[in-house]
Amino acid sequence: MVVDVGPVAHGGSCVARHEGRAVFVRHALPGERVRIRVTEGGTEDRFWRADAVEVLSASPDRVEPPCPWAGPGLCGGCDWQHASLPAQRRLKAAVVEEQLRRLAGLTWPVEVEPVDGDDDGLGWRTRVTYAVDGSSGRAGLRAHRSHTVVPVDTCLIAHPEVRAASVEREHWPGTSSVEVVVSDSGDRQVIADGVVRTGRGHVVERAAGRSWRVSGGGFWQVHPGAARTLVDAVLDGLAPAPGERAMDLYSGVGLFAGALADAVGPDGSVLAVEGSRQAVADARRNLHDVPWARLVEGRVDRVLAGGGAADDGAADGARVDVVVLDPPRQGAKAAVVGEIAARAPRAVAYVACDPAALARDLASFAGLGYRLTELRGFDLFPMTHHVECVAILRPG
Repeated sequence: MVVDVGPVAHGGSCVARHEGRAVFVRHALPGERVRIRVTEGGTEDRFWRADAVEVLSASPDRVEPPCPWAGPGLCGGCDWQHASLPAQRRLKAAVVEEQLRRLAGLTWPVEVEPVDGDDDGLGWRTRVTYAVDGSSGRAGLRAHRSHTVVPVDTCLIAHPEVRAASVEREHWPGTSSVEVVVSDSGDRQVIADGVVRTGRGHVVERAAGRSWRVSGGGFWQVHPGAARTLVDAVLDGLAPAPGERAMDLYSGVGLFAGALADAVGPDGSVLAVEGSRQAVADARRNLHDVPWARLVEGRVDRVLAGGGAADDGAADGARVDVVVLDPPRQGAKAAVVGEIAARAPRAVAYVACDPAALARDLASFAGLGYRLTELRGFDLFPMTHHVECVAILRPG
C-alpha cells in the first residue's frame, strides 16, 4: 500500500496512517510518500510495523545509504543510513522533545550535538557483538526485530580495528555470539560466548586524564569520543567545588567518580555505587590513588535504601552536594529518584541513553521539587536511533 509519512517515532521509524491505523514505517523519512510492506500486524491490531520498499516522493534529507546491507529485510544494526547526518540529529532531537512533552509535561528545545572528529558517522563503534548463524557458522548481525543472522561482510560503523579482527570472514562452529572490543590504547579482545579468545582479560581505555581498566566485555561507551564528551558535559553542568560531597550512581568502572574526585579534592568525598562485582573490582584498581572515593558494590536502590554494608556510608541519608546518575536503559525509577531527592543535592547530572526513561524520571524528580535547568543531546551513535543526553536538575 502507499502512505504519506508523518513525524519520527522513538525507535528508528516514522508514523504513517492507513485507514485510521498507526503504521510505524522504517526506511522512510517525514514528508515522504512511500510504498510499504507490512512486517508485523493483522486486521485486529491497533498498529502495524512496516518497511518502506519504494520511495515515490523523497525527502530532501534522503541520501544513498553507504552500507549495502542497510535496507528492508537486511541488517537491523542501523536505522538512519538513508538520512543525512544533520537530518539524523534533527530526528533524534525531535524524539527527545516528544518524549519530554508526552511523559514529563515539558516543552524543551533540544539540539543533538556531533562528537568532535565525527565527520561521516562511520567507523566509530569500538564494541561490536556479532551473532553466529547456527547452520553456517558465519558471524553477522541480526535483522531488525528478528533472530535471522545477516552475514555482513563489513560493518561500516565498526571501528577499523574491530573490522581488522576479520570476525565476519571466519567460521565459528558451536558458537552463538562473538564480541570484538578495541580501545584507544591499542588493546583488542575477541570474546566468543563470554570466553576471551584473543587478547588479555581486559582492555585499557584513556579518558578524563586517567587510564581505565575494563575487564572482559565490561561496560564502556562505544564511541571513541563519548567518555570525554560526557565527562565534560557533566562537570560543566555540576561545577563541583573543592570540599563538596558527591555521589556517582551506577558508577561502572569509575569514570565519573574519578572526574568528581579530582574536582572535589581530598577535602571532599565521592561515594560510587555499582551493581557489577567485576566493574567495582576494576574501579578499585582505577581509583586506588584516590582514598576519598568510596566504592560500594550493590544494587543502587537497595544500597541507598539501607541495604548496603553498615559502614559504607551510603545508607545514612546524609546530605550530598552533587550527584551523577547514569542508569541502565530502563532508567533509575521512582525509588532511586526519591532517595536522591531525600539527600537534597544542589545539582544532579542525569546521563541518559533512553529519552523515554529520562522523561519518566524527570517527571518523578519534578514531583519532588527538582526542575530541569539544562539538557544537552549528543550523537554518540550515528546511523542508529540511539541518542545520549545529559540533563542537569536543581531544586526549584
